[in-house]
Amino acid sequence: MTERSAAQEVFYDGACPVCRAEINQYKGMVEPGSVTWTNVAEDGGLPEGYDRATLLARFHTRREDGKLVSGARAFLAVWRQMPRLRWAGRALDRQPFIAVLDLLYSGFLKIRPLWRKAA
Repeated sequence: MTERSAAQEVFYDGACPVCRAEINQYKGMVEPGSVTWTNVAEDGGLPEGYDRATLLARFHTRREDGKLVSGARAFLAVWRQMPRLRWAGRALDRQPFIAVLDLLYSGFLKIRPLWRKAA
């Protein structure tokens, strides 16, 4: 059994080749069946209260405790499902690490449209 702050469902942009490649890596690093992978660029199920544009704009996960998180906390939740990265998911889930990771992720989001258009 995983911890409550680990990802149970991942909402990702399958139209972004960089995002898709990263998710494919993640899929190979988690226990089969432990995570539901929802490509929101297609007609995947959306969580209540969220629209497709919001989910495409940032990486989101639903944790085992039911909470939807985005950005750095979403990545940390996925890492907590991975035996090799679980330690990082736990160690970095506090300030100032979350702020730094969110800053880096915000930088990526600024250049991501360049890859998305190329797909």
